[in-house]
Order: sequence, then C-alpha cells, then structure tokens
Amino acid sequence: MLLILGAGESGIGAALLAKKLGMIAFVSDANLIRDSFKSELVSNEIDFEEGGHEMAYEISPEFVIKSPGISEQTDIIKHFSNLGVEIISEIEFASRHCNACIVGVTGSNGKTTTTNLIYHLLHSAGKDVVKAGNVGHSFARALSQKNWEYYVLELSSFQLDGIKQFRPDLAILLNITPDHLDRYQNSFENYVASKFRITLNQNHNDHFIVYGNDEAIKKYLQIHPSKARIVNCIPELTPLDVLLENNQILVDLSHTCLKGRHNAVNAMCAIKAAQLLNISMDSIQNALNSFVNDPHRLEFVSSINDIDFINDSKATNVDSVFWALDAMKKKVVWIAGGQDKGNDYTVLEALVKQKVSALIAMGIDNRKLVDAFGKLIPVIRDTHSLDDAVRQAFECAHPGEVVLLSPACASFDLFKNYEDRGTQFKEAVRKLN
Repeated sequence: MLLILGAGESGIGAALLAKKLGMIAFVSDANLIRDSFKSELVSNEIDFEEGGHEMAYEISPEFVIKSPGISEQTDIIKHFSNLGVEIISEIEFASRHCNACIVGVTGSNGKTTTTNLIYHLLHSAGKDVVKAGNVGHSFARALSQKNWEYYVLELSSFQLDGIKQFRPDLAILLNITPDHLDRYQNSFENYVASKFRITLNQNHNDHFIVYGNDEAIKKYLQIHPSKARIVNCIPELTPLDVLLENNQILVDLSHTCLKGRHNAVNAMCAIKAAQLLNISMDSIQNALNSFVNDPHRLEFVSSINDIDFINDSKATNVDSVFWALDAMKKKVVWIAGGQDKGNDYTVLEALVKQKVSALIAMGIDNRKLVDAFGKLIPVIRDTHSLDDAVRQAFECAHPGEVVLLSPACASFDLFKNYEDRGTQFKEAVRKLN
C-alpha cells in the first residue's frame, strides 16, 4: 500500500495513477476534501480520510507521496521519516512510470508563461503533447489519462524538493529571486539549491536551458556544474520588439502578446526547447503570433479615451513589478498594494522615477508603499477598494498613458487570490465604459 498525504490536485492525481497501475492507495488530508475531489475518490473506490491523519498513522506504507504544500516539519511527515519510509513528491511518483519526453520548467517568475508557450509551440507543430504540473492537471493525473509523447511540466521548488530520480530530458531554469524563504530556513542559498534540483539527475544526453544573465544561476553553476548540456539564453530585444541572438534576428515578437524584456527571456528559452525538439523556425514564428497567455499577466483589458488598462495582478512580488514597469513604453499610472511580503522597493526606484506619473495605493494599510515612493512620485492616492482605485487611476491618467495594475503584494487583504483581484479589476474597468 502507498499513502498519499494531501487531497488537492496532486494528491488526487497520484491516487488516480496508482489505481491505473493496480496499486492500493490510501489518501489522507488534514483538512476537509473538496467535494469534486471526494467524488473522484468515491467513484474510483479509493479509500480516504479527511479532517486529520488518525488512520494514516496506523498504516505501514511502502512509500508516502506528499503534496507540495505540506511542510517537511509537520508531525505526520516527521513520523514516517523517523520510521525510514521513503517520502516522495507526486512528480517523482509519476516520473517513475513515464517513458515519454519530459520538458521541465522552473524559476521564481515566468514559469506558467514559458510552460504555456512551450506547449503551444509543440501543439501547433502537431506534437502529441500535454502540459501539467503547476499548470493544468497534475503530472500524475495527465499520465493516468493517456500516455502522451511529450509532457511539459511547470515545477515549483516545493515539487522539486520531493524528487529522487526525476530526470527531465529538457530542463529550463528562468531566474531565481528570493521567494518562499520561510520554507528554506530563511536562506536564499537553500532556495537556489532547491531550484537547481531540476537538473539533479540529468546526464550528458540531456539539455539544461538557463537564462545566462541571472546572477544566482551563474554563481551556482560555477560551484555546482550540471552534467547536462548547458544552453545559455541571453536575448537582446530591439525597441521594435525583434528578438536577437548574437546580433542575429531570431524571431519577431511585435505581433505577439509577449511584451517586455522578461518575456523575451521566456520566449527565447521556449524557442530553444522547441528547436531541440526539431520544431522549425517558421512553425515557431507562426505559433508565437497565435499564442494567448493566461489571464492576469500583463493582460490588455481595454482602452478608454486613449488610456490603456493592463491587468498584471499575478505580479505579487517586487521582481515581477520591475519587469512589468520595464515593459511599459508609455507613462504609467500604477495601481499597487495589498498584503506586503516584506518587500524591498528600492530596486524599483529608477524605473518609478522614469515611468510612473501617479501611484494609486490600494490596500487596507498602504503606509509602507506610500512611504517608499512619497518623494519619487508627484501624485499619490490612498485607496481601500478596487473600484475606488480604478476610478482614481482614470482621473489621474492622461490620454496616451497606461493604467497598470501590478500590485507587488499578495492579494489576501481585500481579495480571495490574485485571480479574484484581476477579475475585479477587469470588471471595474468595464464599468468605466
């Protein structure tokens, strides 16, 4: 028997794959299980418990599959660890039963965009491909449904922490900036090492695609070289959004939704992956032109009185906001704020001076944001609701400017999540019309 801890998407996916493989699995969740997931367990005759791990403690499993949100420091994990039971992630479990080509994507920012883009490039070229992991279904669920030829996986550091043998044919590391440090003993070095686990088991037949100008990546590789073949991506983006490599034209991004230097990095890493999988440049350019990114990522909403409204609600940290502001070619009325994550706003100062004409602070407590930019931005408005923030942004903006929602903060002070914040922003903009 195997024990699955956590009944979210990854746990349910692992249970369904175990069922397909003829294994007996027991699912245990400390909280109540979502009704739709519970129905899947019942219909597939998979035993489970919810609201605690009472029955799980009585099991002697062959191994434990831990959902990525569960900390190593929880009592149930310590219990099985002390017993010497192998504890792995759902990603590791699925990989042990997968013989297809795996493309793994990680990084602090840009994972979802790059994963979606690689999937689109391959799918447009007629490949038998699925995207999974942190985007779409879990890897295990996708594998339980069909044996695809290509799996494009978005991978978080939490998922990578639980791998043992997982080896992607192509691994992509986009960038590393401080995030989730509470799970890594407040050590950036530990977090960096976690991200590099994506190449842990690669060999000389595999490829490791990295953004070659990321300082944390360069420093780590000097001390811990990968066994895979390194592909350094160092894109150059012209003012007309033409992507260059070594001063040679690679692709034209001007007719795509991929705006800004950060998306040039995402695009180049995705293009390199596609090229390694024998996709032609003509096919790649055509697919880039038709690519539609997920919502809330520099998403154009509307233009009212020659004022563009852009929804970048996914920008929940300072680094994401840096690249959003960097991508703007017009003056910006910036809507920011929310649940602060210990942000250091100094890295934004030069861009803010150059591009921001007004700041609309939006949150329950905006003091830190206002203090950080009070002397840099000529107009600052303090608001406590999204409708008010959008109205005041519209009042402050001039024709030819952009109203940019790029919060730099978590959403939980006023919203359920970043999706709820972005959706409400789009609705508030529609009300202006």
